[in-house]
Amino acid sequence: MTTQIRVGIVGYGNLGRGVETAIGLSPDMSLTGVFTRRDPASVTTVGTATEVFAIDELDRDRDDIDVLILCGGSRSDLPEQSPALAARFSIVDSYDNHAHIPEHFAAVDAAARPAGTTAVISTGWDPGLFSLNRVFSEAIIPQGATYTFWGRGLSQGHSDALRRVPGVAGGVQYTLPSEAAMERVRAGEHPDLSTRERHTRECFVVLEEGADAETVRAEIVSMPDYFEPYDTTVHFISAQELERDHQGMPHGGFVIRSGTTSPGTQQVIEYQLALESNPEFTASVLVAYARAAARMNRAGVVGAQTVYDVAPGLLSPLSPEQLRADYL
Repeated sequence: MTTQIRVGIVGYGNLGRGVETAIGLSPDMSLTGVFTRRDPASVTTVGTATEVFAIDELDRDRDDIDVLILCGGSRSDLPEQSPALAARFSIVDSYDNHAHIPEHFAAVDAAARPAGTTAVISTGWDPGLFSLNRVFSEAIIPQGATYTFWGRGLSQGHSDALRRVPGVAGGVQYTLPSEAAMERVRAGEHPDLSTRERHTRECFVVLEEGADAETVRAEIVSMPDYFEPYDTTVHFISAQELERDHQGMPHGGFVIRSGTTSPGTQQVIEYQLALESNPEFTASVLVAYARAAARMNRAGVVGAQTVYDVAPGLLSPLSPEQLRADYL
C-alpha cells in the first residue's frame, strides 16, 4: 500500500483554498491542517473537517507533516517563510519574482541542505511549467527563437493599480496576447517584437459618481510601466456588470519555439494553457510538486530544487512500473 503523504498548508487565500481542494483529489495525500497568521477561528475552509492552526503551531515539534505547501505572496511572505520553514520541513513554494529566483534559491538551499529537507521553489506555471517548456524546446531545436505570450488573463497587480486611479470605484484588467504576433511566430518568422507588439491590455472600469470618463481613461492609458507601454482599451461598465461578468480569475498563455533542424526544414513547438481559475491551477501544480518533494526527501535528495531538478515521474501518483506500461 502506498504511504500517505501528509501535507500542511501555510497561508489561506485563493491559492490555499485551491491547494486544499487539489489535495482532496489526490488519494495518496492527506491534509494535516492549515497554518495561518490570522485567528484560526476566523478562517472558513473548503472542507468542514479541515483543521486550522495558528502558524506558531509549526514551532512545536511536529512529526505529522511530510511537506509544507507555502501559499503566501512572493513580495514579502516567501522570501522570509521559505528559508525559515525549509530549515525544519520539506517545502514547496510558488516564488515568482523571476529576477530574484537565483538569490531566493540560494537562501532556501542554505537553510534546507544542513537540515536534510527538500525545498522545491518557484513552482506553478510561469515560473514552472512554462519554464520547462522553454528549456525542452530550446534543447530540441537549438537553432531558432522562443516566444512567451500571456493571456487572456486577469492580472491582479494591474487590476490593483487600475483601482488606485482617482475616479475609479472598481475595475479589473486583462492581459491579451497579440494574435498577429503569434501568427507571425507560428509561420516561422523570428520577429523582434516590442512590448507593445506582444500584448494588449483591456480594462473594465466602474466610475465613481461624478467622475469624468475621459479624464479617467487618460490617466489609465498614460500610467508608466503598467499601461503606457501597451495598447490599452478602457471599457466603462456598471457595478452590476463588474460583479456579474468579472469575478473569475482566468489566465493562460503560450510558449512557442520556432526554428530549423536543417536548412529549409521548419519546426514549431507550441505549448498552451487556457485556465478558468489561475489560483486553482497553480495550486494543482504545487500539490504535484509536493508529492515529488516528499518522494525526493525519502530518497535522500536534500536542499533547494527547481522544476528542472524534478523527474516528471515523481509528479505522478502512479508507480514507475505503471508509467512504463501505460504512458510510454
